[in-house]
Amino acid sequence: MTALHAEQEAAAPARREPPPSMVERMTLILDAFTGRSTRLTLEDVARRTHLPRSTAHRILDQLVRLNWLDHTSFGYSLGKRALGLGGRDGGHGEIREAAAPVLHNLQIRTGMVVHLAVLDGAEVFYLDKVGGRFALSVPSRVGGRAPAHCTALGKAILAWLEPEQAEALVDGHINRPASRLPSRLPSPLTGRAIGDIGTLHQELNRIRRRRGLAFERGECFPGISCVAAAVRGHEGPVAGISLAGDDRTPLEKVAPLVVEAARQVSLALFPDLGLQGGSRAVHRVPDMVTGAR
Repeated sequence: MTALHAEQEAAAPARREPPPSMVERMTLILDAFTGRSTRLTLEDVARRTHLPRSTAHRILDQLVRLNWLDHTSFGYSLGKRALGLGGRDGGHGEIREAAAPVLHNLQIRTGMVVHLAVLDGAEVFYLDKVGGRFALSVPSRVGGRAPAHCTALGKAILAWLEPEQAEALVDGHINRPASRLPSRLPSPLTGRAIGDIGTLHQELNRIRRRRGLAFERGECFPGISCVAAAVRGHEGPVAGISLAGDDRTPLEKVAPLVVEAARQVSLALFPDLGLQGGSRAVHRVPDMVTGAR
């Protein structure tokens, strides 16, 4: 009997041990919520985190009490602390509210992962993420950041800034070599990322010629491709919207939907804008073309 028991134990798959630290367990749970619209049940959380159901329930209660999560009859969702950095809105609540129905509709129409982000210095800051089964394969998260020059979102926003301003935002985070050689951008996340300021300017010019459409294929995350467009206001870009898929996704086919989504959010935020030349742009651009870099 003992030998049989040992044989059964050897044949059983190894059980993943939950992390011992409470902070690690809380982080596991928060990371299970991939976007503002994500709704998870207790069973969903326990399955995604591999935590015991009782442990997940206890930590969820604490996170709800501290406003990191909200709990309704539909399940758990990100709370105001998780969405607003310590309970502060950061001035992005209006953008999130205006974009929410547009992002949802875009995800339903395409089945792809939809992002909403703003530019924060040399990085993009993700305000929202909406997606289906593929969402877990895209390692972005609400409240997360990524280098602007490596993402379609970042490039779409940078393209509507004055070239000098775009360069200062990205290049200002780099120590220039003493020899004054052309400065390099921060180390890319993949080998496909843009690596110098001159190439970045060329890419931003291409984006302007495509009526603001930015493409990215494996530059930020291996195997992930994105197409993005900027949400624009009276004084320039205020945010960006992107669609993400795997590297086989025909981005050119869904690109017009991204442009239209960005236009809708722009009108929701600035009803008097009209987008008939009312938004300040650094260059006038021709109609959208489908070519991507």
